Amino acid sequence: MFGKTPLVMIEDSAALATMVEQVRGAPVVGIDTEADSFHSYQEKVCLVQLSDLKTDYIIDPLSIDDMSALNTIMADPQTVKVLHGADYDIVSMKRDFGCEFVNVFDTMISAQFLGFDRVGLADLIRKFFGHTIDKKYQRHDWSKRPLLPEHLDYARGDTHWLPALRELLTIHLQRMGRLDAVSEECELVALRTWQGREHTDADFLRVKGARTLTEEQQRVLRAVWSYRDGEARAANRPAFKLIPDPFLLTLAKAMPTTEQQMAKLARKGSSMVRRHGGALIRSVAEGMADERDIPSIPKPTRTRSTRSGPGVDRYLVPLKEWRNDRVRSSGVAPVAVANNALLKEIARLAPADIESLKAVPGIRRWQVVDFGDELVELVQSVTSTRSAGTKPRRRRRRKSNSDE
Repeated sequence: MFGKTPLVMIEDSAALATMVEQVRGAPVVGIDTEADSFHSYQEKVCLVQLSDLKTDYIIDPLSIDDMSALNTIMADPQTVKVLHGADYDIVSMKRDFGCEFVNVFDTMISAQFLGFDRVGLADLIRKFFGHTIDKKYQRHDWSKRPLLPEHLDYARGDTHWLPALRELLTIHLQRMGRLDAVSEECELVALRTWQGREHTDADFLRVKGARTLTEEQQRVLRAVWSYRDGEARAANRPAFKLIPDPFLLTLAKAMPTTEQQMAKLARKGSSMVRRHGGALIRSVAEGMADERDIPSIPKPTRTRSTRSGPGVDRYLVPLKEWRNDRVRSSGVAPVAVANNALLKEIARLAPADIESLKAVPGIRRWQVVDFGDELVELVQSVTSTRSAGTKPRRRRRRKSNSDE
């Protein structure tokens, strides 16, 4: 499967430093990560896979105290970092290791701009190399050790093909004239940072259905949610695996006072009730006795208006029709033309010329080059139609005494 390409495990700081020296200055490397988001309270990067043109490396951050040496490669503008769906890997490595990324190539973005029907990494590897990747370890707990041979094969398979895949995709992008567009998108992906939600006193209200509860029921929900959060944090497990959100909502609505009543709310023989029944009943009682106010969920700060209305919709409808026609005729994904957020901004600002279009928040250089004239012409057409169709309002003249 991997031919004669050697696999090198990096499990201490000295080995990491050696690897960095060996890879430094490489023209291209494939990068991927494995995390434990389905198995831990706070997810973390558990593996970093790196492949150059000669060697596959698997780095174990759980056995290395300082991963900062890796930034020598990530921040090197001479080395192309090839990732698939780079967003998650980039923000995770920035969060956990303080890495910065320069010169990124995202194979998923490339496939979207090429109009491929299937853009998953396994799909691309099968398409170009005829190899089928087994994804059965996609949700494996990568924090577990030791790593077995099948785990290592799976992990290295996500980067082994990336440098060659980038070369092939680049040829296709050049032929279609879309390489500059993909390069700009990749520049923006490299700037992404971790946007994990900060914990607030209103987190329990994010449980689906919480807004439909009475205030008393919401206080009960707060109590059982707080119990679950504490248990999940202590056990370092995802909260939903201990007690799912729907059951918390059920408890808040029913407010059982005995474990027998609670047992009737869960499936028969539920281990969740056996483990947490007594504590949950106590939490329900605490919630019923709680007299604290219910907080409101903090509203996100909006940097610009995205409000819609008759005036905006007048532009937005034809803009969406234009985008959808472009997607159908070219066969590319909508993101390779314009997303809805950008179309709303264009509709809101109604740019009258190219310079005004360039000032629209979120617009890309490639969109101005590829579609700028069409967009301005469309906006002007709507504006002209609107002006021609708007009749001035006539003010009713009051009758004077001389009219009578």
